[in-house]
Amino acid sequence: MIARNALDQTERHSMTVERPDMTAAPGAGTASGTDAAATGRPADHRIEVSDLNIFYGDFRAVADVDMVIQPRSITALIGPSGCGKSTFLRSLNRMHEVIDGARVEGHVRLNGHDLYAPGIDPVAVRRQVGMVFQRPNPFPTMSIYDNVIAGKKLNSRRLKRADTDDVVESALRGANLWNEVKDRLDRPGSGLSGGQQQRLCIARAIAVEPDVLLMDEPCSALDPISTLAIESLMLDLRDTYTIVIVTHNMQQAARVSDRTGFFNIADTGQPGRLIEIDETAKIFSNPSEQATQDYVTGRFG
Repeated sequence: MIARNALDQTERHSMTVERPDMTAAPGAGTASGTDAAATGRPADHRIEVSDLNIFYGDFRAVADVDMVIQPRSITALIGPSGCGKSTFLRSLNRMHEVIDGARVEGHVRLNGHDLYAPGIDPVAVRRQVGMVFQRPNPFPTMSIYDNVIAGKKLNSRRLKRADTDDVVESALRGANLWNEVKDRLDRPGSGLSGGQQQRLCIARAIAVEPDVLLMDEPCSALDPISTLAIESLMLDLRDTYTIVIVTHNMQQAARVSDRTGFFNIADTGQPGRLIEIDETAKIFSNPSEQATQDYVTGRFG
């Protein structure tokens, strides 16, 4: 119950947290830039998680996660409700920290740089590791144009109109939304359909040029046609971003992901654990663990 309440509180904060998260202080360092400078190699947006435990107060919600998330690929996280997969997802950009008493033990490294190291600004992390939430949340009082450019303007207040025009068009094209809205950019983003609003939120996320894109059940509130559009978009974005998606739709995981991780929980009050992660085809055809086999074949969950 504690974990569920924590997730609900994070969801309620999503509208108020996302905007400040894009306002990291000018000159704040990013993990990929630091790593590239230190090694002389270009950043590849690889995520390495080791010995990760996530707490809400004294309650351990997620235990002992070790995982490598491959760069420029789609990793799907599946598992029954309450198993900690969304909590884990939020830990990848420190979004869980909006909950009082939340803390992490262990390491999350992006390009070899620990996102939980002392002195790392969580706001800068969230700028580099973007997030799209379960429910589309365009800023209701802003136009489509201003929704897309909101984060970019807050990060760089000297942008000229010509620069913002280019950013808006590029982000909307990247979200496969430009042709649908290019003649009404001054209209409220909240006036779009649900699927369009979700793509607008994706455009807003990629406008600030993150390395990683997290998606927490991005299609759960959408109709099948809109879901197909988002899935097609994810496949397009895979060439540019490292994408991690939480989904209860196992068919969706099988359709879009390169790798799939299965989380499970032994009993109420116990922490969620990563049971296994592997190529998606193997997880759905010949998983290594019986618990995974039982879940993907519908024997439980």
